[in-house]
Amino acid sequence: MTTQGLKESRLQSISCFRLAVASALLLAAAAPAWAADARVPYVPTPQSVVDTMLDTAKVGPRDYLIDLGSGDGRIVITAAKQRGARGFGVDINPERIKESNENARLAGVIDRVAFHQQNLFETDLSLATVITMYLLPRVNLELRPKLLELAPGTRLVSHDFDMGDWRPDTHLTVDAKDKYGDVGGKSDVYYWVVPARVAGAWQWQLPLQGKPRAYEVRIEQKYQSITGTARVDGREVKLQGTRLNGADIRFQFTAEVNGAPVKHEFSGKVEGGAINGTAALSGPRVQAQLEWTAERAGPRAESAVPVTYAGPVD
Repeated sequence: MTTQGLKESRLQSISCFRLAVASALLLAAAAPAWAADARVPYVPTPQSVVDTMLDTAKVGPRDYLIDLGSGDGRIVITAAKQRGARGFGVDINPERIKESNENARLAGVIDRVAFHQQNLFETDLSLATVITMYLLPRVNLELRPKLLELAPGTRLVSHDFDMGDWRPDTHLTVDAKDKYGDVGGKSDVYYWVVPARVAGAWQWQLPLQGKPRAYEVRIEQKYQSITGTARVDGREVKLQGTRLNGADIRFQFTAEVNGAPVKHEFSGKVEGGAINGTAALSGPRVQAQLEWTAERAGPRAESAVPVTYAGPVD
């Protein structure tokens, strides 16, 4: 066969293989939403993508990783062997669980990992600092409310599929030479940090020029994106420079105090119904660095969450 013929034959094989995988995924999407079903074809995450996923989440010895739809266990095993993490994987297929346990034994990490045959929607995820996934789009969306209930700061990494309108904090596209067997292709890696729930009103006081001054901030939240307004001395100003990363929050605004503009910069950590951190104030008559505690006013965090957190979404 000529070189051109070999090339055409290989391209045809790649197309057929990818079509077969795509068909399998479409069939799986029509299955029940917990579809780590033993009848669904197993498509492993390439080892190069595993490494990228663990790098993106900065997995280390202090982490507890849970892999949903863990297949042959390679993500959990790699995290334990190369990065010192602990964790477990879940899969509905008993053959995959048996294979995973044997792979863990051969890798010498059987004391650091475990694998369970169970429905991922019934799995307790509360121990996780990192969760990895290679699921289907519908499953990701149905799982999303459960993930948003996890502790703020929990890191999530998904291979190839996003979570709808919850935009990732990081999105990478990587070459995966070992994808689809030895066919190769590109993989998407999506990364999120579970945000604290901060929607609603927060109040505090700061000592300015010898007397306490009252502040109120009202925050609107859509996942990790926050906007809002601050009220000082009866005047309302827009929040600027807002950022929410897990439980860490930052914002700033400029408000008039005693007839002069004062820039207020706040940074802190959300801890239940309080935010604890520091406030930096700068203006013609004020230069100060203060400890700062804001307290939630009105509804608790659980009832101050926007509709965005509800769902599943079809």
